[in-house]
Amino acid sequence: MAISGGTIPGGTTPAALTPVRTSTESERDDEFQEHEKILSPDFLSVAQITELLAVDVDGVQRKLETFLNFKNIKTCLKEAILLDYYVSGFLWARGMDFSIIQYSQFMTLLDMLLHNLKTLHMSLEDSLKWLGEVMAEIGPSHLPKNEKWNIFDIKQANAIIDYLKISLFQHYKLYEFLFFSTREEIVIGTEVFYLFLP
Repeated sequence: MAISGGTIPGGTTPAALTPVRTSTESERDDEFQEHEKILSPDFLSVAQITELLAVDVDGVQRKLETFLNFKNIKTCLKEAILLDYYVSGFLWARGMDFSIIQYSQFMTLLDMLLHNLKTLHMSLEDSLKWLGEVMAEIGPSHLPKNEKWNIFDIKQANAIIDYLKISLFQHYKLYEFLFFSTREEIVIGTEVFYLFLP
């Protein structure tokens, strides 16, 4: 173990009391923290996923509407599209018979893909590359050191990629339009115009 001198308020710590991590330990810790960031279940909590699993299709939609804090679902096209994206994803995952952790990771993956598009203006090509990198981290691995980070087996990882192809990636331009184009609010009125023909 390498030793270095450190400081404490008001003085210097003796050299023997401040251990320095070796480069191998540091690399392992950095790798673990990187994996923890990718695998962190931030989008939906375990309690929320459990609630969603206990309800029917309409219940999933109502609960996700609440969880996502969508207030104008009937009048806001953007909220309606995003709700449909998440509801469809969750219902697809339900058909895959995922574990709670797998639901969490899949829903986080869906959210991160939209986040990358919305905030980083990630192109379709960049999103596909990012997905490949993430799936390499959370998907099946041939290296035994990464087994603890494997969330999905090969069949599940391929199914996820196939689902994303037909859900998000096939309609990527539409999602770009949703986030980046300015839209005028169209008001539908009740005025009636009469045209009298001679």
